[in-house]
Amino acid sequence: MQETLSAVGVRDDSPRSSAPRVTARLRVPRVSRALMRSAGVIASLDGLAAVLALLVILIDISRDTTASIDGFLSARITVKNVLLLIGLSATWPLIFHTFRLYDAQHRSYREEALRVFGAVTAGSICALVFPLFSVSGSITVGDVGHFWLVSLGLCLALRTATRAVQSINRRHSLRTIIVGTGRLAQQVQRRLANTQEHEYDIVGFVDEPFDTDPSDASDLAVIGTVRELEAILMRQVVDVVVIALPVKSKYEQIQSVIAICERAGVQAKYGVDLFHSTVASPRFDRHEAGSFMSMEVTPDGYRIAFKRVVDIVGAIVGLVVLSPVFLLVAAAIKLTSPGPVFYVQNRCGYNKRPLPMFKFRSMRADADTLQSRLEERNEASGPVFKIRNDPRVTPLGRVLRKTSIDELPQLVNVLWGDMSLVGPRPLPWRDVDRIVRPADMRRFSMRPGLTCLWQVEGRSTLGFDRWVELDLEYIDKWSLALDMWILLRTIPAVITGKGAT
Repeated sequence: MQETLSAVGVRDDSPRSSAPRVTARLRVPRVSRALMRSAGVIASLDGLAAVLALLVILIDISRDTTASIDGFLSARITVKNVLLLIGLSATWPLIFHTFRLYDAQHRSYREEALRVFGAVTAGSICALVFPLFSVSGSITVGDVGHFWLVSLGLCLALRTATRAVQSINRRHSLRTIIVGTGRLAQQVQRRLANTQEHEYDIVGFVDEPFDTDPSDASDLAVIGTVRELEAILMRQVVDVVVIALPVKSKYEQIQSVIAICERAGVQAKYGVDLFHSTVASPRFDRHEAGSFMSMEVTPDGYRIAFKRVVDIVGAIVGLVVLSPVFLLVAAAIKLTSPGPVFYVQNRCGYNKRPLPMFKFRSMRADADTLQSRLEERNEASGPVFKIRNDPRVTPLGRVLRKTSIDELPQLVNVLWGDMSLVGPRPLPWRDVDRIVRPADMRRFSMRPGLTCLWQVEGRSTLGFDRWVELDLEYIDKWSLALDMWILLRTIPAVITGKGAT
């Protein structure tokens, strides 16, 4: 009997066991395996939703060309279409995984719907391969729009149904014990009372005597001490034990509670906000190297993934639409001054990685070597270098800089992933090396952009301190709507040329 219990990771408390042993063979708890199975099922359903949506669109298209489903099948099923279909159904769950839709987390329906919206939009952009490879032209870009609408409806319907099934399985409330009686425990009680994901039935509070002011805990139903917790779990129905003790002073007690819950087979939880932070937000990070609590100083991953999709589409569209401008500017630069068409400057990029930033050359070819002679004429405050009437700038270069046309080649940087359409502007290493405040370096925690908040607020008329202030404000308040707002405001800023040097 003892060997059987040890094999499944259960401790035998019988008198024969003087040193109970728990083997580590089964590392993954049942709930984790269930969550992984659930994620796998949902991923399969997401892929199926994409295939069904595509079939619906193709069948709808076939009504104009064939009289029956048999005609549709014989006309549409080819090796090429099958391979494209398999590729889409395989890529679809990967995109959903990028948007963190398979994480073992409880989210509100609104947040999950927004993630699904972003993932379906990104997947629909990938579906543009169908009209691109359609020889007959029967599948158009407009059909991809219909595909987006149908697949979005299917994915939302499938996830709504999944939530309904999970809700049925969780019809009973979770009987919960809170460990602690201080302010942290009372905050946890209020949060559990306001949650919409589960209904928590607070059994009571467990804490050591005299650990809190009796007046503070007078309204709390204290049912025992930490030492009595094991006996309580043995005799009462308890689903969850929530640990609400301060880590610094109660580390040993927290470790004891976790061990007690392990022995009793009861789930233990503790808050992720163990440490105070002003900017960073905690996020659970699980991978092969182990599980960690990450303190994120930049926005959430799924929104950044959608931002990247917008960057790719915007860069491609910009390069195609502006290609005649590129040719005209390149020819004008070659005709008006000696030197290369493009100027590549090594700047400080994302997380201080080197960034080869492309620009149309607006200065003399030897501009870099002449800068050291002009340092005393620097008109900018802080570590940056700006001269309003820089003698190195060519006549054509003044027009290019005034209209910001010289920045257009950075669309290539955006397409490669070194930059974004919107983000803090990348600084030359000469400027970065002169930054003295460590807090200013946080501006490099987000991918640099083609345009930014301070460029639409005043560009070079602003001092460096205001630059950094606006960059950090952008990072802290970032949203896709803010990006769209900055892009729209960039257009009049470029047209008027206000603040450009």
